[in-house]
Amino acid sequence: MRNDPIAEALEAWIIRLRREFHQYPELSFEEYETQKRILETLEELGIEARKIADTGVLASIRGTVPGPCIALRTDMDGLQVQEEHTERNRDYISRNNGIMHACGHDGHMAMLFGAARLFLENRDFPGEVRLIFQPAEEIPPGGSERVIAEGGLEGVDAVMGMHIFTNHESGSVGFRPGPFMASTNRFEVTFKGKGGHISKPESCIDPVRMATDFITSLYPALEKRLEPDKYVLGIGRIEGGAQFNRTPDSVGILGSYRTFDSETTDIIDATIKECLERVKGIYVKPGEEFSGLPDYELDILHGYPVLVNDPVFTDAVNLKLQESFPELTVYPEIEKTFAAEDFASYLQMVPGIFISLGTRNQEKRIVEINHSCTFDIDENILFTGTKIFYAISLDFLKHPEKYINFQKYNGPQEYLEKT
Repeated sequence: MRNDPIAEALEAWIIRLRREFHQYPELSFEEYETQKRILETLEELGIEARKIADTGVLASIRGTVPGPCIALRTDMDGLQVQEEHTERNRDYISRNNGIMHACGHDGHMAMLFGAARLFLENRDFPGEVRLIFQPAEEIPPGGSERVIAEGGLEGVDAVMGMHIFTNHESGSVGFRPGPFMASTNRFEVTFKGKGGHISKPESCIDPVRMATDFITSLYPALEKRLEPDKYVLGIGRIEGGAQFNRTPDSVGILGSYRTFDSETTDIIDATIKECLERVKGIYVKPGEEFSGLPDYELDILHGYPVLVNDPVFTDAVNLKLQESFPELTVYPEIEKTFAAEDFASYLQMVPGIFISLGTRNQEKRIVEINHSCTFDIDENILFTGTKIFYAISLDFLKHPEKYINFQKYNGPQEYLEKT
């Protein structure tokens, strides 16, 4: 397609859109200018659209005859990162101080627009293509739950998403059936001791030592119960105290862990509580002045669920990619990743797939990982992603029976009648 002047013009348009979005990133649920630009572009294309989830956009392209509906989703939000100048980004570096599209969402939006253009130029298809421009992917609980709650998936029979990553080479794609990306879980503990002068430790209960003992006991306790490929856990913040010669009254820690199944999550939850109780028992002291101490407060937030690609849908995607893009490097059993995505919520509702699109290009020195202040995209992949969005969606609309296990998914009667 790149030798076709029309295709080349489309690719140039996609790149221009990506660079425009890159220059004006906005944080989660603050994507008002991004939303405005999306709505303007959709209007220019003649695509009906409405706002959803406060700062998101929902749009539809309908074919010439009734049929199924597939939703294509992109995220919209940037990160609180100050972008650094590089040899490439001079013309499109972020103009919003302290905010950057450091995770590829600018490219995701551009690719979705590219797919929309292809569907508009080739309207001879059945059913509907639903475009979901979703806000707030970066901040749990994420924007997907809002989109779902406000009807974004009503009438949708399948869903597809794509994410740009530097963990494999530019232009290749990776995915796997079943669990693909991890759940996110956050825990916060406040240790309550008794403060005082450090020269009188017998009159104090030291929450710093409590926090230290908890952390040093938690890791080996988990290692005894779980294999290392089942989870990751880390402490991101320790906070407490104000003076060098005073034992503080409290110390807080903030951490997170990621898993691929609810059983592992439950084991980590229980282990955290057991370690806290053990530490609390160690520091108990007699005396009325220590009444009710030591103690702790624990808050656990279970964020994004495990992202699970539908096996039937994923196998059909693999076959279609091999058939339509023989030049494309496809990793159909790519390793699971402890990265997380609120796209998982859509996959809990309807069958579909989430695809990793590689952007690593050693020759162009595009090697920085997502969320880096010098993260960038090999823009050649944007047209690849656009064509994948289009080819898979079109094939699903024409042959949904290849993608959906009807014994498992009992779609609405209207959909069954259509197919």
